[in-house]
Amino acid sequence: MKKEQMTKAFQGLDGHLKVPVRIIVGGGAALIAAYDVQISTQDVDGVPDRSSMDLADFKNEVRAVGRELGIFQDWLNDYFSTFLFVLPKDYGDRLVSIYKGKNLEACALGKEDLILMKCFAGREKDIPHVRVLIRKGADLKVVDDRLSELLEKKVSGAEKASDFFSDLCEELEVSP
Repeated sequence: MKKEQMTKAFQGLDGHLKVPVRIIVGGGAALIAAYDVQISTQDVDGVPDRSSMDLADFKNEVRAVGRELGIFQDWLNDYFSTFLFVLPKDYGDRLVSIYKGKNLEACALGKEDLILMKCFAGREKDIPHVRVLIRKGADLKVVDDRLSELLEKKVSGAEKASDFFSDLCEELEVSP
């Protein structure tokens, strides 16, 4: 999905919604829409944030937009929600608006929060994404501080995520 196609899908979803909904977007879609990273993604990783709309109804509207536009019916999915626990409480301060319509607002995670999630995913394909976010000026202290908190709490996967982050910082010769 390219930025233009995402915007069309958001516009379509906005037209379907009867109540205000804000979605938090992560993953590749956030990289494309908020940070102009030239990558390819098949979908938008996004979750409604404090919505007054029933989640099942929301997903039905997402599928309807997919059918209308001839794209995957789960073009907007919550797969990345398994990593939301890694975000610090102040992640909302770093959200970047990527779409604002009548009833739909889409906000991408901040650079630092995307890095945290990518470190926890720890996939080879995420390494170039983290590099780009670091080069685009991510505040690495935010990432390092949060990883330290999660390590202290003995959160599953924190050690691996911290090593992933340390290796990238070392490779890029940057420090938090």
